[in-house]
Amino acid sequence: MPNPKRKLSRSRTGSRRATYKAPHMTIAKDTTTGEAHLLHRAHWFEGKLYYKGKVVMEKAVKA
Repeated sequence: MPNPKRKLSRSRTGSRRATYKAPHMTIAKDTTTGEAHLLHRAHWFEGKLYYKGKVVMEKAVKA
């Protein structure tokens, strides 16, 4: 049975072990709009850009 040539650090071992547990894309529900979106991402809802439940930007209306 092959053995590792060098010791792996704790952080490298931990990150390898933690990868299979984490879901690839986690979906959350916005508290203000109730819209489903990806975690830690801004999302558009009715012409407004929301992030962490707050309006960050609005779309410019063309006249």
